Amino acid sequence: MSDGAPERAWYEIVRDVLKQHDVSLIPYVPDNVLRPLIELLEADPFFNAFSVAREEEGLGITAGAWMAGTRAILLMQTSGFATLANQLASLSVPFQIPTMMIVSERGTLGEFNIGQMLVARTMRPVLDCLAIEHHTVTRLDEVEFIFDRSIRQAVATLGPVCFILSPLLTGGKVFAK
Repeated sequence: MSDGAPERAWYEIVRDVLKQHDVSLIPYVPDNVLRPLIELLEADPFFNAFSVAREEEGLGITAGAWMAGTRAILLMQTSGFATLANQLASLSVPFQIPTMMIVSERGTLGEFNIGQMLVARTMRPVLDCLAIEHHTVTRLDEVEFIFDRSIRQAVATLGPVCFILSPLLTGGKVFAK
């Protein structure tokens, strides 16, 4: 950066873009990779961030929030996405609710859990079949642009969007040797 300012972390950029777009309700399923973002959002009085028991519960909350005039985004890891196909296909897509999701990607780059691997291989095809916009964010220099433009598009078109955070961006889950 030419101005000498320190580079922001991916989670700081995401927080700032969410705030710019008035996305203030943050249901999440706890996740170690998303922990820095979750802690940042919980510490900021602008956001109402809270843990939910299941991803389907969080999706229902985000849909209800949209209908009540509040913007929300659901945070989860890859395996949690596997539970959402029915809700996305029967609620978000047909009723044109711009459901926003952040998924920390597991199932690649040294993953040990076969369940995570299988969901990682099926997540993008499911999103494609439902015609849900999705972006895999791999580099720090693309975070702000992708989040900003995709949130604008979701709200303008009333279509869901899924941000998949690659381990190349987040560092992924650290596994024991």
